Amino acid sequence: MTTTATRPDTRPDHYKWIALSNTTLGVLIATINSSILLIALPDIFRGLDINPLQPGNSSYLLWLMMGYMVVTAVLVVSFGRLGDMYGRVKMYNAGFAIFTIFSVALAATWMSGTNGVLWLIVMRVLQGVGGALLMANSSAIITDAFPVEQRGFALGLNMVAGIAGSFLGLVIGGILGPIDWRLVFLVSVPVSLFGTVWAYLKLRDTGIRHHGTIDWWGNVTFGVGLVAVLVGITYGIQPYGTHIMGWTSPFVLACLIGGSIVLAVFCVIETRIADPMFRLDLFRIRAFTAGNLASLLSGLARGGLMFILIIWLQGIWLPRHGYAFEATPLWAGIFMLPMTVGFLVAGPLSGYFSDHFGARPFATGGMIISALSFVWLMLLPVNFDYWQFALALLVNGVGMGLFASPNRTGIMNSLPANRRGVGGGMSTTFQNSAMVLSIGIFFSLMVTGLAGSLPQAMASGLTAHGVSAAQAQVVAGLPPVSVLFASLLGYNPIQSLLGSSTLSQLSPTDSAYLTGRGFFPSLISEPFHNGLVVAFAFAIVACLVAAVASWMIGKKYVHVDVVSGGDAAGESRDDLVRPDAVTEESRTEAVEAAVR
Repeated sequence: MTTTATRPDTRPDHYKWIALSNTTLGVLIATINSSILLIALPDIFRGLDINPLQPGNSSYLLWLMMGYMVVTAVLVVSFGRLGDMYGRVKMYNAGFAIFTIFSVALAATWMSGTNGVLWLIVMRVLQGVGGALLMANSSAIITDAFPVEQRGFALGLNMVAGIAGSFLGLVIGGILGPIDWRLVFLVSVPVSLFGTVWAYLKLRDTGIRHHGTIDWWGNVTFGVGLVAVLVGITYGIQPYGTHIMGWTSPFVLACLIGGSIVLAVFCVIETRIADPMFRLDLFRIRAFTAGNLASLLSGLARGGLMFILIIWLQGIWLPRHGYAFEATPLWAGIFMLPMTVGFLVAGPLSGYFSDHFGARPFATGGMIISALSFVWLMLLPVNFDYWQFALALLVNGVGMGLFASPNRTGIMNSLPANRRGVGGGMSTTFQNSAMVLSIGIFFSLMVTGLAGSLPQAMASGLTAHGVSAAQAQVVAGLPPVSVLFASLLGYNPIQSLLGSSTLSQLSPTDSAYLTGRGFFPSLISEPFHNGLVVAFAFAIVACLVAAVASWMIGKKYVHVDVVSGGDAAGESRDDLVRPDAVTEESRTEAVEAAVR
């Protein structure tokens, strides 16, 4: 194992801004694509001529939504490690190129039906490989390019762009999907093509490389274990037999238990080899450990929130305020923009001020503010006044923005220079895994809340308007997740659940009432609120624990690489000192000694 370094960067100071703008574009396009399908799914399935609500098709729906997030969660550590070994810019450039190629392949889909959906799923997974390369190396490139006293602001802009991208994707998908579903994929092509060429021409590796061997056993066990766990979570929210969810399914249990065992084996392997992929010794750094714990918990609180708010808007609030069901996906994305505004305002500001005052007060305060915003949302009536809802979303966005930038900066500043790729990848793995895990948690909590009172309310409401008792019981006995999926996709829920044959047997008045904008939202409001309270209570607890973890990050610290025996980048020991003790002269001496 050897460690090499470049000489101190003598290029003009503007290079760091080139690095920031390009990597921010890369992260933005990658995260936009993590959510762009969510609002556009109804148009995509209609374009492919397939009904996602049919029992056999629900897995296609889940994999289109979550496959991209699963693959990025699994691969970012390995790609960060490769960046440390062979150059972060090389890996990042490859990510942009791969992302562009498979964006074109997605837009060029020519098949329909099941074959078309399977093609999209495979291409989305491969597009996720490019996204993982972008996410894994962007933070490390920025950390290499910027001095300590400016990293908070730079990483803050990059981090906020990533989080805001997941919300901007909702609006972009909602606008383009009704025009032509292929535009949802095609819109990424010119941006990613421009980014690919720009990165190839302008970005240069300025960091310290850590040459070593590839940890094949570590890569295999980590990938297999994490994929198994995330697949188990994905299928756990689907019905199984007579159960409303699949957590008791042998397949789900095998995935969760088997995946956990394989991950345990992975941890053992990583402690036994000389050059591991997953640097467990980094968890000896308090700022790294506490920052990642806080990031995981904030991701758990934030990830499923997007789905819950969309269902709340699309299934209840928007129809009750005169919006047609098929128009609700786009308007749900628009009405959630106050959260994005909060991110965009608070993120860069907190990153800038954390450079001067440290990460602790902003990250901790952001999580406390986020917890209070969840309390606000929990106390709102289901049929709220929009200005109250918008303010709660704005406060939530401000809180998450205050947290995200300083937290990421604290994590990256704590890392040795030659571990920034793998450390950044580890951090992104926690963040992306939290998104998938939170969807499973939030959906499970919502389904549990709905299962208690929705069946009875559904049966009595349907029979009161002409549906036979037997048919009403059949519909009421359907898994609550079917109702959530129907609402999430912007379908007319009762029309989808009853079917045209049953509706044709009713009087025109009853049929029109049951499929109108008043019946279903009124029917689901109370059961939905029960689930909402439980889900938001979980989010509040996660934010408060994240606030405690953020406080444990410590004060304004940064890692200083110790040079010993011709080796740089902290191979000897980890020193955490105040940034004002880290002078430009000391950094230059460390790098020049490594080169010598």
